[in-house]
Amino acid sequence: MVAGIDIDADCQFPYEANNPGAKFVQADVSEFSTAELRALYPPESRMLLAGCAPCQPFSMLNHGKDPWARKEWRLLDSFARLVSQLKPEFVSMENVPQVKRRKPFKDFLQTLKTHEYAVDWKVINSADYGVPQERRRLVLLGSRIGSIQVPSPTHLGNKRRTVRQAISELPKVEAGKCDSADPLHAAAGLKEINLRRIRASEPGGTWQDWPEDLKLACHKKKTGRSFTPVYGRMKWDSPSPTITTQAYNLGSGRFGHPSQDRAITLREAAILQTFPRSYQFVPPNRAMSLSTIGKLIGNAVPPRLGEVLARAILGPSRSFEGAPPTTVLPHA
Repeated sequence: MVAGIDIDADCQFPYEANNPGAKFVQADVSEFSTAELRALYPPESRMLLAGCAPCQPFSMLNHGKDPWARKEWRLLDSFARLVSQLKPEFVSMENVPQVKRRKPFKDFLQTLKTHEYAVDWKVINSADYGVPQERRRLVLLGSRIGSIQVPSPTHLGNKRRTVRQAISELPKVEAGKCDSADPLHAAAGLKEINLRRIRASEPGGTWQDWPEDLKLACHKKKTGRSFTPVYGRMKWDSPSPTITTQAYNLGSGRFGHPSQDRAITLREAAILQTFPRSYQFVPPNRAMSLSTIGKLIGNAVPPRLGEVLARAILGPSRSFEGAPPTTVLPHA
């Protein structure tokens, strides 16, 4: 990778610290010029442009709201503009499955067709590719120098990894406490009533299993009955649910530890996303922020999935004349 572009300044340290030699550019992709983008690539290099527009407008959680209502929700069009003007040899994109029904995605496919890209896209589950997490996403690969294909999990021989395999060996941590040897292994605090709630929860269960005095008022309404995973525990011998930016928050999903009375820690969330233990999210002297690091972890493409897609781009029979393609990652 040679560069990454994002409007969020919090992305700079982890991007540059974990990708030595790569440059972070804090910029709005919708205002970024093709000339600026081209200048980031080494001369005469094969170019890969990998993009991920914000998924919120296309998510089921958006409840049918107009995805064109806010400027930042139109960044898939900006990505298409950069592709059409730069014409990189390779293109990669990731988003939530619901994007396939939206006009911006259909327009993006048309842009790739117009510029003679071979394209393959699939809705995949990251759990089928060695990620210990149920995470359904649409992934797309495009190539201007030959055919390309999103790998099928059956071609990789991967077995599903479980929560137990991923995080069971980590030290125990109480709610509101941190492992002294690992600042990222920190759990959010819980009020007494939420401690009672998680103690009443079974792995894979729901709030419907609780005594009546622990249920929230919203759960008793018709509109709240479908949100069963909140305040739930993960199961040891299954992949985790989708890790979100709020995975450290017990009330945001089934993010309770399978056996300890707390939500998962930032370290556990990162491991379930397949970040290596050595990955640095913030400078060593910076105070920890659950929300900042939770955002960095939850918004990421799981590194293991990124590796699978990168190998598909490299391809066993594709010739790069001694060097792989250089990558620029425009995000938000």
